[in-house]
Amino acid sequence: MDITTHDAWTPGAIGDIAALHARHYAASHGFGAFFEAKVARELGDFLLRFDPARDLFRCATGDGRVLGSLVLDCGEDPASAHLRWFIMDPALRGKGLGRRWLDEAIAQAQRIAAPQIHLWTLAGLDAAAHLYASAGFVLTEEVVAEQWGRSVTERRLAMPLAPD
Repeated sequence: MDITTHDAWTPGAIGDIAALHARHYAASHGFGAFFEAKVARELGDFLLRFDPARDLFRCATGDGRVLGSLVLDCGEDPASAHLRWFIMDPALRGKGLGRRWLDEAIAQAQRIAAPQIHLWTLAGLDAAAHLYASAGFVLTEEVVAEQWGRSVTERRLAMPLAPD
């Protein structure tokens, strides 16, 4: 399969990225329509205010659909760049693309002098946890939440960035 990487919106990106999240988190954590709608709504809002000089958007397409994505949202909070919508279809996992995109996000946050990068993840996502830890993210908060229709442990990870 030929994979093309995009650094801006491409047709179908919002729906495909929301669908990737919905399928993955329905299987891993039992999430439903509320979660998929929230991903689609917030990703759409982000793309309408996307600033390529500040933010980072990556998606990979193959076979006519988006198979992976990563966003660094630097317009949400001046105190921290927010890593969001980082997901890979099983066909892309283990090929180094996710690590490369994570490195690009960290470099972008450093370029714009963000004090830190943070993300929210869930307990039980061991491969993601290993990737984040190897990049230097540490656990800063853990909460049990019911917002997704069932009880899950949410984890906030952060990486302080040293000024250049």
